[in-house]
Amino acid sequence: MTATVEPKLAPPGAGLPAIELFIGRILFGLRRWTATRDSVNAHFQKERAAIRALVSGCEAESAARRVLIARARGLEDSSRNWSVWMTLDHLRIVNREMARIIQDLTQGGMPEGAASTATVKPSPDVTSAVVGEYEAACDALLAAAAAAPDLKTSIRFPHPWFGPLDAAGWHALAAGHMGIHREQIVRILRAIAEGR
Repeated sequence: MTATVEPKLAPPGAGLPAIELFIGRILFGLRRWTATRDSVNAHFQKERAAIRALVSGCEAESAARRVLIARARGLEDSSRNWSVWMTLDHLRIVNREMARIIQDLTQGGMPEGAASTATVKPSPDVTSAVVGEYEAACDALLAAAAAAPDLKTSIRFPHPWFGPLDAAGWHALAAGHMGIHREQIVRILRAIAEGR
């Protein structure tokens, strides 16, 4: 029996390369400037449908397998050795947190704690049960955005990479975040198909 060797990756929360983060901030700023609640929801639902299609075509054994992939744009190095289930678990955690943040901001309160990329990493022991939990978290995020009379809140809550964001900023961030991890799932499944 051979032991699995964990790859040496940057620690959780190490962030992105400086130039990538700089460009990401510019692109995110442009997206926020042009986005509407409806356009963000449409983008979020498009990414959700794409993720659902990828996951539904994946056998449970493959979905549970951790695979080391090349780093996708917007993905921390520490996130490169995940399974499909782990990726969904991360999205579940983040979408729940973003729903809470949007709800707090639109109700005039400051969310408790601090947003941190290091604290939203998934469990390596996650199972297929995460699929339903992920879908429920997506619904919660959309419901929080829909319940808000106005997402452009005066109170802002800081994101570790993008600084203080109003509820509209957190809503816009959610759709782009889904796209990053959709690409991660594509890369995981491609690596499995190639026998890596």
